[in-house]
Amino acid sequence: MSDTPTFDLPRRLTAEALGTGVLVAAVVGSGIMGERLTDDVALALLANTIATGAILIVLITVFGPISGAHFNPAVTLAMRLRGAIAGRAALAYVTVQIAGGIAGAVAAHVMFELPPLMLSGHVRTGLSQWWAEIVASFGLVGFILGGLRFAPHAIPWLVGLFITAAYWFTASTSFANPAVAIARAFTDTFSGIRPLDVPGFILAQCVGAVLAVILFEWLLNPGQKLTIRFSMAADERD
Repeated sequence: MSDTPTFDLPRRLTAEALGTGVLVAAVVGSGIMGERLTDDVALALLANTIATGAILIVLITVFGPISGAHFNPAVTLAMRLRGAIAGRAALAYVTVQIAGGIAGAVAAHVMFELPPLMLSGHVRTGLSQWWAEIVASFGLVGFILGGLRFAPHAIPWLVGLFITAAYWFTASTSFANPAVAIARAFTDTFSGIRPLDVPGFILAQCVGAVLAVILFEWLLNPGQKLTIRFSMAADERD
């Protein structure tokens, strides 16, 4: 997950769209497979967890040097607040992440002979769910920032392992990603979320990301005062 990608913007956007698409295909597809193979919800969730954590390690390792491997508007927001990505590029990242995520849901459905798009009926709402998403997104962004500071080459594993753990210690099963939340609204399968519940998840995820930037920018930089000011300066050539 490079802080300053050197590839041109079209390649970076392709990497973000493809990576987010494969991520969602893994999340949705493994959920469908798990649900078909067992009636045990815990076992199906375990299958979903392993597939998601594993694919994150692969995707970030391969696409990190190209685009930074955000695959997540909350991560892009954090990098924008740090001044690590230009405004126009950040908006483009978010756009292709959402489009790629929806395409990933379609790809999973087609593999399992389901209608390409299905609005979800899975209710996921309430204070516990939103708080869980704040916690999950805070942890995800915070540990990415810590990885950038101390162990850039370990970031694929940091993200994959954190999400694997967060599937089980958060009430929401750790979406922690607005693009994935939107995509999961278009699958009425194991991993789906009712469209009505998506805005609350997105808001919580963005709050968690912002809080992580505030705290970790102070924590990781000795001598810096804890402040809510952000650096919005970035090269706008992209």
